[in-house]
Amino acid sequence: MAEKRQTGATRGASPRWRRTQPAEVRVDDLMSAAAALFVARGIEATTIDDIVGRAGVAKGTFYHYFSTKSDVLVALRSRFAQDFLARVAASIGARAADDHAGRLSAWLSGAVGTYLANYELHDVVFHDFPHSQRQSQEKDDVIAQIVALLEDGRKAGVWAFPDARSAALIVFDGMHAVVDDAIVSGTRDPGPPCRLLEEMFTRMLATPHT
Repeated sequence: MAEKRQTGATRGASPRWRRTQPAEVRVDDLMSAAAALFVARGIEATTIDDIVGRAGVAKGTFYHYFSTKSDVLVALRSRFAQDFLARVAASIGARAADDHAGRLSAWLSGAVGTYLANYELHDVVFHDFPHSQRQSQEKDDVIAQIVALLEDGRKAGVWAFPDARSAALIVFDGMHAVVDDAIVSGTRDPGPPCRLLEEMFTRMLATPHT
């Protein structure tokens, strides 16, 4: 009897369990549902009803955290950027602090791998960032990560460049361009673009005596 009561309680608790989840869990559910739908259907074709239906929450829950789909898109953009930074940082952190070439290689590996794995979501959340919009906090955060990596190498005498931010922008935009080209050609293997980029950037950054 105890086992039956436990089973019944478990079944009956499912809706209540969802309603009593912490706010961050409910927000994450909504964002994940929106991300999947935006990729599959497009932003315009996705309704708020679609999002709450996929997330399994009431419509009022959506409006408790977001006012519009645009708010969800902004949140997804921030989450994408933070996830990108965290994944790349973990890749860099696996290399020794004085292995500057290895840390650059790790940045490229983390960046290319993450981009290739999530380019559809990337294209959705950054769809309204044309070249005419020349700055964003998300891009600046990534550039700062690259600047720190390059400056460490320059201080150690491994690399030479006139301006760290300009060098970081070349690394970032060059990575994007090469990976975009790989996506167009149907390539999903991060190995070839990583090797190409590593060779090019290593030569570009090398001190004159190396």
